[in-house]
Amino acid sequence: MKTERFLRARIDDVKSGHTSRRSFIQSMVGMGLSAPMASMLLAHSGIAMAQATPSTYKPTRRGGGGALKLLWWQGPTLLNPHFAQGAKDQEGSRIFYEPLAAWDGEGHLVPILAAEIPSVENGGVARDGLSVTWKLKRNVRWHDGKPFTADDVVFNCEYGSDPATATVTLGTYRDVKAVKLDEHTVRATFAQPTPFWADAFVGIRGLLVPKHLFEAYRGAKSREAPGNLKPVGTGPYKFVDFKPGDIVRAVINTDYHEPNRPHFDSLEMKGGGDAVSAARAVLQTGEFDFAWNMQVEDEILKRLEQGGKGRITRVAAGGLEFIQFNHSDPWTEVEGERANPKSRHPIFSDPAVREAVNMLVDRQSIVDYIYGRSGVPTRNFLNNPKQFRSTNTKFEFDVEKANGILEKAGWKRGADGIRAKDGKKLKFLFTTATNAPRQKAQAIIKQACQKAGIEVELKTVPASVFFSSDEGNPDSYVKFLADLQMYGTNMRQPDPDQFMRQFASWEAAGKANKWQGRNLSRWKSDDYDRAYKAAETELDPVKRAALYIRMNELVIEGRAVIPIMSRNEVNALGNKLQVPLSGWDSNTWALKDWYKDA
Repeated sequence: MKTERFLRARIDDVKSGHTSRRSFIQSMVGMGLSAPMASMLLAHSGIAMAQATPSTYKPTRRGGGGALKLLWWQGPTLLNPHFAQGAKDQEGSRIFYEPLAAWDGEGHLVPILAAEIPSVENGGVARDGLSVTWKLKRNVRWHDGKPFTADDVVFNCEYGSDPATATVTLGTYRDVKAVKLDEHTVRATFAQPTPFWADAFVGIRGLLVPKHLFEAYRGAKSREAPGNLKPVGTGPYKFVDFKPGDIVRAVINTDYHEPNRPHFDSLEMKGGGDAVSAARAVLQTGEFDFAWNMQVEDEILKRLEQGGKGRITRVAAGGLEFIQFNHSDPWTEVEGERANPKSRHPIFSDPAVREAVNMLVDRQSIVDYIYGRSGVPTRNFLNNPKQFRSTNTKFEFDVEKANGILEKAGWKRGADGIRAKDGKKLKFLFTTATNAPRQKAQAIIKQACQKAGIEVELKTVPASVFFSSDEGNPDSYVKFLADLQMYGTNMRQPDPDQFMRQFASWEAAGKANKWQGRNLSRWKSDDYDRAYKAAETELDPVKRAALYIRMNELVIEGRAVIPIMSRNEVNALGNKLQVPLSGWDSNTWALKDWYKDA
């Protein structure tokens, strides 16, 4: 209560003008909050957001920059943002499609297709949290020349919220209704007070597709739309060619709605290979300008940087490397489906097993010997902004204690050294994407499990397959037909609403929603569901923060997942390339502002 009273007093000081926004944010950072979250606290309290950081874009004319060559070692498999499950498909879609607003590196909202950012002061945000009004930019055209209007915005809300269309954006638009006020004004109304209104139409989940090309492909026909593979957007580059999993080619949009942009005449996003070869192609050979997601051992990155052609950048964000327990049964069909959300895992249903496995993950060694500067061991799933980080959780690595937990729970070692109970052996399939650091992490975990009488079979899947959005792919992480899986996830907003939705029971991925639900572990907790729903409508920012802290604790205490480390965003850039990166949005969020120094 003392902290809550202090926060309220400081916010009142900003409202009355006795304290500046900058002073407030500095004091909040001193308390352990991040700058983006401090800014959001003010916004939630009815104080207009600060202006975004001014652009440092230098080019004085459109084009002339030659070719921009990007390397995504996990190549996109589709280019419809409403179906983009993983980062690779989201990033590929972002080349062509844009949202009304995006998040910059400081966590500020930046207008893209919006004429301005809504606020309480300009009348855009209703004080009761039930609506937000967006004013759209004028004279914006789709790549085929058709005008971008309020009809397109309304359509995306209807398209995303249609259960039959089965989009990954369903959770974003389910409780939103968009109403056209005129050709360039849209009002989004919410079914209940919504403190975090900057979800629909914003950032990764707010990318807008054209009504005139997708209207005929709603519902059951959604996967048949030609636009899923041949995008027509409003972005700085226009579609040329796409080979799923391999390459995306684009050319400058000479009709782009911002002056002197973009800088480059053409763009190529190459997929495939691995993170080490991608790093080498930028840092040593200079063949590419940008390489994404440097999942590479830190010592290797240091050596490659000595090649002199490029540099490594690290951006603080809400990223996490973690292990998921499969809480459903991946080995038994229920209603014609393995890992059906209605089923329960035959072994992980025992909390003692989950607790023991959690204790067998040596987080510190994984960071020290593999990831180095790229991460920090963590006990939490929700790590940033710091205001939402729980101090009540803990982790420890203790093989002896793990053995004791299993022994006490009745899991006895057999002649082969493998523990068993009621005819079930502690034998698990542990899968991840093919990637050297993750394979080394798997090996460390397997070795510890063996010492506790657990047999672990390791499986690696090519990244382009593991992170595929193809619903027919049995090896994708969304299908999760294994006992354990490991990968990284990112919190692409300075507010945890979307990030923590992945543990809500109604988000369980399965055949019924074409595996587009975000709860891939199929974990269920009534307490969590209640806390999440309460946070959705809690307009008091301090009380809302407490709810998210509790949600994180429920995830950790319930061993829904095993957090390993909090990750920075790590990319490789050519020495001359200038890129405004953000840990709260996609890497390509401001592709229009990328340029090379002369």
